[in-house]
Amino acid sequence: MSAAALRSLLPDGHRHARQAVPFLGALALAPARVHEFCGPARRTLALLAARAIPGPVLWIRPGWLPERLHPEGVLPFTEPGRLIFVTPRRPEDLLWCAEEALRAGAAPLVVAECPEPPRLTPVRRLSLAAEAGAEAAPGLRLPPPLGLLLTPGDGGAQGAETRWRLCPRHDATRTRWRLSLLRARAAPPAEWDLSLHPGGFALARARPVTET
Repeated sequence: MSAAALRSLLPDGHRHARQAVPFLGALALAPARVHEFCGPARRTLALLAARAIPGPVLWIRPGWLPERLHPEGVLPFTEPGRLIFVTPRRPEDLLWCAEEALRAGAAPLVVAECPEPPRLTPVRRLSLAAEAGAEAAPGLRLPPPLGLLLTPGDGGAQGAETRWRLCPRHDATRTRWRLSLLRARAAPPAEWDLSLHPGGFALARARPVTET
């Protein structure tokens, strides 16, 4: 989705004050909003967003699950030292931590790994917290905070601004993925081929997707 299309998703009072955040070539994310990343490579997609957004990254993951990022796996995307991990022990604390982090506005990117897609009310609370954090961010000399919900499968978080899915398509000679925009308020579904090259990451031309 282009930066211009993302700007059209912002409320009228913020369209000119906040620029969409590029994270993969011409693709961008609306700031002070909560977006959903799903699919088997959702953590990779979150790291690609972290690569494009300067400043600290608050990464909230369930403390009761064994999966965790390895620093060597993070290196192709960003400096591991930028990531600040929070591991709440109770499910109800996971989104609470994300909400408080967004409201504080001290981290430009807040990532929350969710065992299942959250419902509308908690996502709405996160969105309001991101708006509040955007008011605090200029005083901290930081960009407006952006929230990412990482969900399994095809996602389904209610009320997220956009929903993206990343699936691996690697073969013997290439490291690549299929990136899909599953849902956005002002853009149709679309797909891209994402590949890793010595000089960085490259996106192939988008192809229209037929909705099911």
